[in-house]
Amino acid sequence: MAAHTPAVRVRRVYGAPSPDDGVRVLVDRLRPRGLAKADAHVDEWPKALTPSTELRHWYHGPEGAYEEFRRRYGAELAAPALARLKDLATRQTVTLLTATKDPSTSHAAVLREEIEGAEE
Repeated sequence: MAAHTPAVRVRRVYGAPSPDDGVRVLVDRLRPRGLAKADAHVDEWPKALTPSTELRHWYHGPEGAYEEFRRRYGAELAAPALARLKDLATRQTVTLLTATKDPSTSHAAVLREEIEGAEE
């Protein structure tokens, strides 16, 4: 059997779980609105990996810019929790879940880059 590099995915938490999601990790600081805990099918919720309240407010305010947000969030990431996800991602698929409307310009995308950067 050929070697397989597990995937790191970013999905909205409101979508239906997929059998190939692997470990489902909620990466938002707050519980998603309107979604029952059981319906989210979350395996882990490492709040140490979520952006600080101050950073979230700045990013969603009038001065927030994605590139600067990426830099600031990267500086905030908690090393032990990040190391755990990097380790998980070497062994199985990890799906990062967020309630963000556009996951491609969210902290989840930055987190994915951080995790995948360790695999290279």
